[in-house]
Amino acid sequence: MLSRVYTNRVKGMALIALAVIAIAALVGAAVTALGSRQPDYGALRRAMVEDQIRARGIKDRAVLRAMAKVPRHEFVPTALRENAYEDHPLPIGDGQTISQPYIVALMTEALRIKRGDKVLEIGTGSGYQAAVLAELTPKIYTIEILPSLAKRAEATLKRLGYNSVRVRTGDGYKGWPQHAPFNAIIVTCAPDKVPQPLIDQLAEGGRMVIPVGPQDALGGQDLQLVEKHNGTVKVSSIAPVMFVPLVREREKP
Repeated sequence: MLSRVYTNRVKGMALIALAVIAIAALVGAAVTALGSRQPDYGALRRAMVEDQIRARGIKDRAVLRAMAKVPRHEFVPTALRENAYEDHPLPIGDGQTISQPYIVALMTEALRIKRGDKVLEIGTGSGYQAAVLAELTPKIYTIEILPSLAKRAEATLKRLGYNSVRVRTGDGYKGWPQHAPFNAIIVTCAPDKVPQPLIDQLAEGGRMVIPVGPQDALGGQDLQLVEKHNGTVKVSSIAPVMFVPLVREREKP
């Protein structure tokens, strides 16, 4: 028979082994939990608004509220979500980008949108700009020439509850005449000149914000504010920017 001392030693070793296994399991669970923990996107969004947007002179309270509310990380690829609130554009696929947060706020503020305004966006992209606009007025019409992006943006907007945004696949240069005139038009891709169809579809007293110039323009493209008063068009410069080119239907591969 085994001695009592030996038996107790074996039991003791077994208990130690079980304890080691339990501790290892707890440590593993803790590591897994830490690895799967998501960033505090709300805190990142608030910091974005304070440090990147308000600090640079954006004052419109409605725009600041919209930027603080819309979950920008939902509009970028999953692998880039932790970078969603950084101070630069991000790729969204198909050679397109989601604009720098400050530029989104700057363009939105320049439009001076009032509740009830009808707004046309050219270049839906990820759908983020449309969501920001939808926080200001429910009448948002947005056009994207790339079907894959248009479909993805529409799905994201609906998933997040922006059901009033109307998304269409088409040539943004031509605008959306069936729903014109628009109180505001925002163009998030750059043509060589302001498209005449968009000027025609701008309502009396309307505003259009649009980047103009080639992508390789020395000093960047010119972000312009186009205003229509008494049938006369006034153009003023806002800031140098860099946007992807506006693609026409005939340029599609």
